[in-house]
Amino acid sequence: MDGPDPELTERARKLFAGPVEFLKSAPGLEFLPGADAPEVAFAGRSNVGKSSLLNAITGRNKLARTSNTPGRTQELNFFDVGSPLVMRLVDMPGYGFAEAPRDMVKRWRFLVNDYLRGRQVLKRAVVLVDSRHGVKPVDLEIMAMLDAAAVGYRLVLTKADKIKASELAAVRIAVEAEARKHPAAFPRLIATSSEKGLGIAELRTALLEDALS
Repeated sequence: MDGPDPELTERARKLFAGPVEFLKSAPGLEFLPGADAPEVAFAGRSNVGKSSLLNAITGRNKLARTSNTPGRTQELNFFDVGSPLVMRLVDMPGYGFAEAPRDMVKRWRFLVNDYLRGRQVLKRAVVLVDSRHGVKPVDLEIMAMLDAAAVGYRLVLTKADKIKASELAAVRIAVEAEARKHPAAFPRLIATSSEKGLGIAELRTALLEDALS
């Protein structure tokens, strides 16, 4: 397909302009909501701009908390999209917090790994990569977890407005080359800016497409 379906793009715009509500936080698998809607999970290292991107996608200022404290979110946060319910967005705990206690990191790995491997309604994951830094070793870890769990994922560049267009093009080429090494990764990525709105409509459309797949 050459580009997003205009009809699907408009449907996605209307969907995310409508009701989007925080459902619950799950510190363990026993707290997960019922498996009654397709889910798309967001993963990204601490301070990659995950909360800002979720807010931009949904057109809300405070849907997802933004924080300068790495590793603040240590639960799976679920958001209902649409009324009637169409899909759920899942905000997974940020990873790569070097200063976090070892037992916290261990809990994070168990929680995320168990969720990825055991959630039947999980349609796709979105792995966020900071445009200014490209793929880091900690990003490769979550990509390896997704590959092992056979969960398809999209790579999304954040903060694309923070670097020059030539630098962004080089980062895109490098990240797409990395994606081709991973069996569960989509080969084509989306560059976004929460502040400028770059790529937001394209990402909304991709999320709806994933939920309906």
